[in-house]
Amino acid sequence: MKIRATLFLAALFASIALSADHWVVTWGASPAPQLADETQMRDAKLLFENQTLREIVHTSIGSNTVRVRLSNAYGKQTVEIGATHIALRAKGSEIAAGSDRALTFSGRPTVSIPPNALVLSDPVKLDVPATGDLAISIFLPKAVTGAGIHYSAQQTSYIAPGDLTSAASISNATTTTSWIFLTGVDVLAPESASAVVAFGDSITDGARSTVDANRRWPNILADRLQHSGKKVAVLDAGIGGNRILHDATSNVRFGVNALARFDRDVLSQPGVKYVIVLEGINDLGHAGTSAPASETVSSDDLIAGFKQMIERAHEKGLKIFGATITPFEGTVFPGYFTPEKEAKRKAVNEWIRTGRAFDGVIDFEKAIRDPQNPNRVLPAYDGGDHLHPGDAGYQAMGAVIDLRLFQ
Repeated sequence: MKIRATLFLAALFASIALSADHWVVTWGASPAPQLADETQMRDAKLLFENQTLREIVHTSIGSNTVRVRLSNAYGKQTVEIGATHIALRAKGSEIAAGSDRALTFSGRPTVSIPPNALVLSDPVKLDVPATGDLAISIFLPKAVTGAGIHYSAQQTSYIAPGDLTSAASISNATTTTSWIFLTGVDVLAPESASAVVAFGDSITDGARSTVDANRRWPNILADRLQHSGKKVAVLDAGIGGNRILHDATSNVRFGVNALARFDRDVLSQPGVKYVIVLEGINDLGHAGTSAPASETVSSDDLIAGFKQMIERAHEKGLKIFGATITPFEGTVFPGYFTPEKEAKRKAVNEWIRTGRAFDGVIDFEKAIRDPQNPNRVLPAYDGGDHLHPGDAGYQAMGAVIDLRLFQ
């Protein structure tokens, strides 16, 4: 009897453990610093007063309970949020009937976000679809400059006067392809669910992919994981122009260095268990072009940076996978490619493949290079600038990832 009782209790506790839920990020975006002056902010549509932002995001995993994260990262003033709603997106700025939910923050419909702070909404019940679209509407009653900005969203969002957070659609809206103040959407998922962070630069951010089509390689990975039955979310933490070892010099849109943003954009994300790192091409390419020649790096410098990320990921119990740097010979950006930079790229890729420092390797270079000219992207996969893939190239990258990495 004691044995049966023990087995029963063990099965009961196992059932409870499996049914326990936790928060997992289903969508997120990495912020970069604010632009330098008001003229730049106005041109980029980042000055607001008595306006609603309706921002469109694409989920990875679904749930019936959701919350959002609003960020004033790099902001220099407190941001007053007058109202925030979440809904299922139907098309354009239109939301699905019956799906609108008002959000509160610590039980209040309004919230003030101090400079560089983050706020979480209270959870609401909503049948969030996997690999579907959400509309998050944010009303900004007072004059404010945009913060928590992800500049290159490859996604159209909408701006219009007044509080339209509950509107069925927004007519005569100004559009933007940036995400502003909005940095995350989390869902309540089974304890077995987890997330992978795709950490990188413009090639992870989906530059040159079709706007509004969700054809970035992290989207392809999310679709494959969903179809395989694995409850693994994918967060795209790419920032165009980002580097491992240096902050943006001439363009703040490129963000702070990867080592500086690793905690916020990877380690602090809810439910994260895995990381894929695709960085380094801008450390090579930008030096002597859009960044000073004094910021030239060696292959050993980049390897040292990767080792830092590996140690920090392992310290938090995460598995971290290294992605090989993709080809870039012939790029249209003057000075970005040189034979010396190419030699460094090859040395870093050899270390990624054979150094056994990462928990696994994803060979993106092999997936999209031209077999007849391995220093270049295959023409069918080229987005047009001989640096970034197009939709077909991102499809090939997402397809080459071994799903067995995500056990």
